[in-house]
Amino acid sequence: MDYHKIIEIVKSAKNLVLRDDLSHEVKMKGEADFVTGVDLSISEYMKERLHEIAPGIGFMSEEEEPGRLAPRRWILDPVDGTTNLVYDYRMSSISLGLCDDGKSVFGVVYNPYTDETFTAVRGEGAYVNGKRLSVIDREPHDSLVEFGAGSTRKHEADEAFRIGKEVFTHCLDLRRICSSALAICFIAAGRINGYFEKVIKPWDYAAASLILEEAGGNLCDWTGAPLPFDRPSGIIAGSPKTYEYLKSVLLK
Repeated sequence: MDYHKIIEIVKSAKNLVLRDDLSHEVKMKGEADFVTGVDLSISEYMKERLHEIAPGIGFMSEEEEPGRLAPRRWILDPVDGTTNLVYDYRMSSISLGLCDDGKSVFGVVYNPYTDETFTAVRGEGAYVNGKRLSVIDREPHDSLVEFGAGSTRKHEADEAFRIGKEVFTHCLDLRRICSSALAICFIAAGRINGYFEKVIKPWDYAAASLILEEAGGNLCDWTGAPLPFDRPSGIIAGSPKTYEYLKSVLLK
């Protein structure tokens, strides 16, 4: 498969995000869970373009999940960080992974605001705009850690912030990027060192998880098992030392 062509298709969706005439009208999927016309437009566009290139591969996205059970499937998050998009926070990404028999084999995460394109093919390393990526393995007390707390899960706020406080007291600082895919890619790029969140969806990490693995990082769910690609999961991710520290806190 020509992965370079796939990357260009993802990048070509930039215009759907940055259109000047786009109203960004929002409808609610649930409490504080936004979906915009951008999500829907990108999902439809990507599905059509991918089907042209590889018609035999299933398709699973945040907006539709008919390919969930296909052994080989694209997993798309048309806009990871939709609330960021709605509020013009400019930390959103288009995330596309290719899953084959339960493993991610290709991933691309594209930030249309910065034109950064994070990519990985299994066994071939991870890159951002052609530059090889490698995690920076800092000690926990020198680490920046992304703290995920979904806006739809406010009923879990006490537990989330209790854990956040414990991690905060043992690391350099916490961050709230609010895009799971970008947070994981930022670990791969050495910009932060860890990330944890109790519940995220496969399309949030299908691409980025491979990028981090290929950059020398680690990921697991909140039981210590590999991340699943067919259901929601907790996530612990990081460069090796921070990853082990986060596991010691979260897997108690």
